[in-house]
Amino acid sequence: MRYLPLTEDDRRQMLAAIGVDDVDALFCDVPADALLTKPVDLPSHADELTVERTFADFAAKNLSPHSAPCFLGAGAYRHHIPAAVDHLIQRGEFLTAYTPYQPEIAQGTLQYLFEFQTQVALITGMEVANASLYDGATACAEAVSMACRLTRRKRVILSGGLHPHWRATTETYARFLSIDAVAAPPAWDGDEKPEDLLDSDTACIVVQNPDVFGRVRDYGALAEACHAKGALLVIAVAEVVSLGLLVSPGTMGADIVAAEGQSLGNALSFGGPTVGLLAARESFLRQMPGRLVGETIDRDGRRGYVLTLSTREQHIRREKATSNICTNSGLCALAFTIHLTMLGEAGFTRLAAVNHERACALADELAGVPGATVINKTFFNELTLRLPKPAGEVVEVLARRGILGGVPLSRLLPAWPEAQPLLLLAATELNTDAEISALATALTEALQ
Repeated sequence: MRYLPLTEDDRRQMLAAIGVDDVDALFCDVPADALLTKPVDLPSHADELTVERTFADFAAKNLSPHSAPCFLGAGAYRHHIPAAVDHLIQRGEFLTAYTPYQPEIAQGTLQYLFEFQTQVALITGMEVANASLYDGATACAEAVSMACRLTRRKRVILSGGLHPHWRATTETYARFLSIDAVAAPPAWDGDEKPEDLLDSDTACIVVQNPDVFGRVRDYGALAEACHAKGALLVIAVAEVVSLGLLVSPGTMGADIVAAEGQSLGNALSFGGPTVGLLAARESFLRQMPGRLVGETIDRDGRRGYVLTLSTREQHIRREKATSNICTNSGLCALAFTIHLTMLGEAGFTRLAAVNHERACALADELAGVPGATVINKTFFNELTLRLPKPAGEVVEVLARRGILGGVPLSRLLPAWPEAQPLLLLAATELNTDAEISALATALTEALQ
């Protein structure tokens, strides 16, 4: 094959060198039900023009958030991104730079990562932050691994309010690290008490704020309960804009913060790429995954930047590595940094306030929809609606009317019948009064 130049003999030698009989053995850790039993139903090859036309037809079936009223959220949010962000990240020195293996010639890359770390530490209320991870879900998994190393314990509690995708990612990591991940059931009523599951073997409790249902909580008392048992509190944040308005995780007593930074500088882009944030107490620095960039002065007295800490598996003592994270989402982190820099502290706070105002307008409008009930007592820019029929059916009706009317929680929690009537909706600064009214009208008609 043109792009796979290895011969069958090459493959046999490689398999023999690593001690397996065939290529299928390389996938032994993948659950059987996740493996395909036959090739996907696609042509084996096609010319470029045909491929372009085929995928254009696929794309035409989508209802784009940029061409319709959009109330999607559930971990990926549509916000306005200043044009300057996209322009600046496409400068050659940023777009082509990969990773600072030779720090002395990567000062620009190191500087923006240093600024990124500073911003993340400030908005999370923590003392140190690393130079970004893949996304919020892997940041959550790395936070759990970090907590287990710090406490020398192997039991973790995952809140029922944690995003199911983040939970699943964390459980996958845990399985291969011999960590006992205890997942609490979904917190339908909001009265979850994860502290009741604490014991002397618990390394950490992971909660999310706002949680997957959109609810906002103060976890100060939970932090005290964790610390009394020698455990750590990990607070996950799926909507980073909320940190412009809510009490920071650090102020609540969090030991580690794992967050998704997509909302700042990074468009939805069909679900990726995104950028993971991880921050912690300074005393935990040596157990953080990935890299940490520091500021220094060179021999001529000029300010410079260095890799202060690097825990990658390729380095000399890779058996001592704290993580197998291979790189950081550099371009996405840069977009985050530029956007937040342009907003400034006052702008970030104002953006968060506008988001909450939009969600309040949405909640008020939906309160008038017969049969629909907002289950949240608190929310930031996202809330859960209980409907008199399956939310998945309603969403399809709304889509046919040209409205992206939220995410049915049954898609995130398919094993739970309680999720069937629940609809998760988000409102950001991009949602107008007219769009909110159109949603309420269409929803009223869809429920009749």
